[in-house]
Amino acid sequence: MNSVAKNVCNIFRNLSSGGNNPNPLLSSLQQWRGIKVRVRGGNVEQALQIMQRKMTSTGMERLIKRQGQQTTHLKNSEKRVLARKTLDRRLKSQDLARKLNSILLKKISSGDGGGG
Repeated sequence: MNSVAKNVCNIFRNLSSGGNNPNPLLSSLQQWRGIKVRVRGGNVEQALQIMQRKMTSTGMERLIKRQGQQTTHLKNSEKRVLARKTLDRRLKSQDLARKLNSILLKKISSGDGGGG
């Protein structure tokens, strides 16, 4: 079992044993407990690989590493990935806002023609 999986087990063990966690990272990880992995045919190694892939894609692995190291240093490659993801989110949000704005303007302009 790799170190990330061990850290996950320790964190969830701490979450289930303690009622009120003073650590904000542990309390925020309670929202992430929805990751489920099936072990098919007794192949635990493959299940661990799938779990690590899911954790990496959701950003949970980064939180665990940061909690274990107690540092705020990010590699440049991680910074680039995070920057690209935030840019994509911002562009999607702006695009959605533009579409919503145009829909609302069409509704308002079509509603004003009837008089009152």
